[in-house]
Amino acid sequence: MSLTDKAIERIRELIRSGALPPGSKLPPEPDLAAQLGLSRNLAREAVKALAVARVLEVRRGDGTYVTSLQPSLLLAGLGGAVELLQGDSGALRDLMEVRRLLEPVATALAATRITDEQLAEVKRHLDAMREARDDSEQLNAHDAAFHRAVVAATGNESLLTILEGISGRTLRARVWRGLVDAQAAGRTLAEHEAIFTALSNRDPALSQAAALLHVSTTERWLREHLRSIDAS
Repeated sequence: MSLTDKAIERIRELIRSGALPPGSKLPPEPDLAAQLGLSRNLAREAVKALAVARVLEVRRGDGTYVTSLQPSLLLAGLGGAVELLQGDSGALRDLMEVRRLLEPVATALAATRITDEQLAEVKRHLDAMREARDDSEQLNAHDAAFHRAVVAATGNESLLTILEGISGRTLRARVWRGLVDAQAAGRTLAEHEAIFTALSNRDPALSQAAALLHVSTTERWLREHLRSIDAS
């Protein structure tokens, strides 16, 4: 472990122990360095790294604060990391596998918790997908919104942030472009309709099955697409 890593870990420990709770202000840099038993330079580097990770927030002219530490904030960087993996076929396959493991179960949970208002939001995105079936960019946008609305209905912020990060806008765009080019958009829209119908019936088993079918179909298409690219 580098000295900077040790400095980062010491600040994390102050946060974990409650010495620096969410929203609290860090001591001035000289005092923080002395408290950690480190040089000011190492303390500064550790603060920068934790600010990038959204654990700390540097407010110019005011000081450095511990953030809210909410899952949506701390896990938001996952999406950026996924976007950087778009050129790695193996990583894309792994991400789709993770999505297949998580999203059907999340959809089943949503079926037990979804409100009428949330269901109406899912339907709005489904209707928009039907209207935009020949426009891959619009399909991509409403597809992402459809799934976000479904998972948001679970009330589990961590699950929502993770699944949004795993799916990734670029990955969805690639899938939809391929589906539109292959004239398979109609079938995929039907899979979304099946998910909506199952949610409307508040049927968790059927919702999970419909989501699993949809994600598995998408995963199969992506694997075939990547295989053809690797072979060329």
